[in-house]
Amino acid sequence: MELSALDYIVFAVFVAGVLFFGCSFFRKSGSGASAFTKAEGNVPAWVVGMSIFATFVSSISFLGLPGGAYSGNWNQLIFSFTIPIATWLAARIFIPLYRGIGSVSAYQFLEDRYGWWARCYVAVCYLLTQVCRTGSILLLLAIPLNTMFGWDISTIIIATGVLTLVFSVLGGISAVVWTDAVQGIILIAGALVCALILTFGMPEGPGQLFRIAAADHKFSLGSLSLTLREPTVWVVLVYGIFINLQNFGIDQNYIQRYMTARSTKEAVRGTMFGSLLYIPVSMVFVYIGTALYAYYTAQPGLLPEGIAGDKVFPYFIVHGLPAGVTGLVIASLFSAGISTVSTSINSSATIVFTDFYSKFSSRGEGDSKAQMAVLYLSSAIVGLAGILIGLAMQKIDGVLDAWWKLSSIFSGGMLGLFLLALVCRKPDRVASIVAVAAGLMVIAWMSLPVFHCPIHTYLTIVFGTTAIFLIGFCLTRIFKKNE
Repeated sequence: MELSALDYIVFAVFVAGVLFFGCSFFRKSGSGASAFTKAEGNVPAWVVGMSIFATFVSSISFLGLPGGAYSGNWNQLIFSFTIPIATWLAARIFIPLYRGIGSVSAYQFLEDRYGWWARCYVAVCYLLTQVCRTGSILLLLAIPLNTMFGWDISTIIIATGVLTLVFSVLGGISAVVWTDAVQGIILIAGALVCALILTFGMPEGPGQLFRIAAADHKFSLGSLSLTLREPTVWVVLVYGIFINLQNFGIDQNYIQRYMTARSTKEAVRGTMFGSLLYIPVSMVFVYIGTALYAYYTAQPGLLPEGIAGDKVFPYFIVHGLPAGVTGLVIASLFSAGISTVSTSINSSATIVFTDFYSKFSSRGEGDSKAQMAVLYLSSAIVGLAGILIGLAMQKIDGVLDAWWKLSSIFSGGMLGLFLLALVCRKPDRVASIVAVAAGLMVIAWMSLPVFHCPIHTYLTIVFGTTAIFLIGFCLTRIFKKNE
């Protein structure tokens, strides 16, 4: 079945709407660096929350959660259950900390504790991961759109990247958070429509869906075994706690949203709203995967051979939804991708400006035109680099997996340093450097396939972060005692 004219119209209207809406913030964002990077701290709490929610949900979540539930069970939902822990810590510790410092950069705190070397190290790691993330999202967004529309993957990557770059550069953080809010609403609507159509589209009614899924243990949260080789309930639980600590504690994407809110109280409210909203929405996505399993199990002739895992949901979007609804859901998928890319572009430009340009340029304080030029140029470079990486990934086998492993190496070092700085008021510099080096070796051992580590990769950030924290803490105590 080909997409109807209505589907194309719905999708085109959405893309045009996002572009014009984002660009409409140009006058506001172009007034200075503060407006471009934190919207002058004037964003309503609900918009901050929806932007945080949209940052959580990417095209990977949109396709990965249903695909994982279709092939397995609800094990991935354990990750969502750890969010309240990190949200509580964000409300009590992280948000007051960063708003108290007053810097829009997440890494000013690390310089205050360790010196500029730590800020530089973490900022560079962050920039590398965001460029890689941009390329990954663009590619993972292009693949299902290629399946649905038949368009060339390279063309989709370039067009999507340029579209997102335009409104990100012109609109600044205001465009990012407000378009995130609109896109988040569309994403939720698209997911709910799919869930309802699958539930009531079963040949024998909704009850058949639950009977098939329950008979094949599709609602299971996973194994309760204590092994570290498999993604058991415990492994995913610990992984989720550490990843969400990283998100709320050290990720510039989140910290920047704390600073856009009108007050600390509104930042807390927005963060709690957006992060907790992800829990029921992620449940809808894993339910869609289970519903797809029951739907095609009851009607096996509807699913062609070779369509499995992450490909099932895109196939259903094109072939199983009414005209117009297909366009809406494709717009939802597209919104999940471009909201993630726009966030990465703006946050990366902010890091270049605050952590490098403002610190070393004598013009960093007063020259508004020079500041905006740096922010625009940084955004363009990150966006274009992401496009190039996305294009390269489709040609080289295993590049995507390699980049994700490198991301775990970078992020593990970042979180370990942050936790050490929280506990130790004045961590020893040598102890911190030794701890980071040792932690990165642990992470590399667990991440790189050449070492054949027997521990599941979910635990990479757990072991790496713990190693950095414990080694740094113990060495700091020993060095200070000797002094």
